[in-house]
Amino acid sequence: MTQTRTIHLADALAGPGFEPTGPCDLTIENGRIVRIEKRPEAPAGRQLLGMPSLTDAHNHARPLSSTSFGAGMKPLETWLPSLVSMPSVDPYLATAAAFGRSVRGGCTGAMAHITRPMGLTPLPEEAQEVGRAATDTGLAIGFGVGMRDRNPLVYGDHTQLLKGLPTEAQARARATWLNPMTDTRAQLETVDAVADAVADNPLVDVQYAPNAVQWCSDPFLSAIADASERTGRRVHMHLLETKPQRIWADQAYPNGIVRHLADIGLLSPRLTLAHCVWARPEELDLIAEYGARISINPSSNLHLSSGIAPVAQMKAAGVSFGMGLDGCAFDEDDDALRELRLFRLLNGGWGFDRDLTPADVLTAACSSGRATIGQEAGGVIAPGMPADLLLLDLDRLDRDKIMPVDPRHYLFARATQGHIVEVLSGGRTLQKDGKLATINLAEIENELRAQYRACMTTTANARLAFAAVEDKIEDFYKGCC
Repeated sequence: MTQTRTIHLADALAGPGFEPTGPCDLTIENGRIVRIEKRPEAPAGRQLLGMPSLTDAHNHARPLSSTSFGAGMKPLETWLPSLVSMPSVDPYLATAAAFGRSVRGGCTGAMAHITRPMGLTPLPEEAQEVGRAATDTGLAIGFGVGMRDRNPLVYGDHTQLLKGLPTEAQARARATWLNPMTDTRAQLETVDAVADAVADNPLVDVQYAPNAVQWCSDPFLSAIADASERTGRRVHMHLLETKPQRIWADQAYPNGIVRHLADIGLLSPRLTLAHCVWARPEELDLIAEYGARISINPSSNLHLSSGIAPVAQMKAAGVSFGMGLDGCAFDEDDDALRELRLFRLLNGGWGFDRDLTPADVLTAACSSGRATIGQEAGGVIAPGMPADLLLLDLDRLDRDKIMPVDPRHYLFARATQGHIVEVLSGGRTLQKDGKLATINLAEIENELRAQYRACMTTTANARLAFAAVEDKIEDFYKGCC
């Protein structure tokens, strides 16, 4: 049975250039755009601006903000160990909250690099709960199985760091971070088991997700590269996010860390690299040559004092890049439209330089990231494309109504999730006027808060361990930097 819907728009950002169409009727059949017909005048009633929905090309599906657990205002190298303060909670509620906020914020797809699973059940069972949350919210996800086999506390030998601590503090630190790591074969088998567990879920694309080179040995990464080539499974990994990582990489790989990834077979069109804040032009050239892509995460890089990614250089090198929120949007609210604005303001160019065009920015936010999570081509309003759409309240965006203005000016100047009237994925409504179609996000978040409050005692020793090592971790990086 054919399912048809026609949406009457005051304007739309259509085609690969995201150019305004003026008043038009957008017709959807069976989840795809089939027609865009111009209207002689805007429709009566609420004035809507249509645009493609956004794809979050790098995220971690964190249940609540880590700032609420004392992890605010820290660089990445101390922020990561501080996350031990977050206890394990129900995995369905945890990911339903994260995915629900993504949809509320304007995304119909998101990467979920699971670096800290709840661990209350074996990961394949937890993956089924993550998949159920994706189904209930309607969010298409890349499920990245976090993998690592070295440097659990710092980028290098932690022995000296712990040596100066009291015996009890050393014991706490070892119990918190220095447990034996799972061997390579077992970790690869876990990815296979996760993929089997969610094989029937069309919204979930399981991927190898080595955390980063500093946390993964060369033989480990080589094994992942071989497995990716054999299976065709995608790979998602952080790279050169921070200044300490740049310095470590230059010491560990004097011939070039990106060249090393190419030499071991990891650099390929199946690979997405998150951040690359400290990548050099010749490294970006290599990434482009091998067809890998990059996810840019502006707010996260600012929150964690990591820097501003060289996006203009990425464009010049021919790298395909998407936009990610990294679970750390500017106001910690997963608002992808506000992230879109920050992305443009940081990277558009200074003065009369035009480093990124509006089409570049919208391509990154709407289209490029889809390949990262295994989605088909889309993110463009054109016949034949998936009907993955945002409908925005143009009356509220054009609040002063002085004169005709290109709606992209409003989008990049003031749009937030509060302007979203409807989010559609494949023509199906996922959110309308701030309310998700199938879950009650407020109730889920309230239940999560209650669970966290009830089990904070389970991380008491870990929090003491972090308090003992935080300054020493900072001293370690100041010494190497």
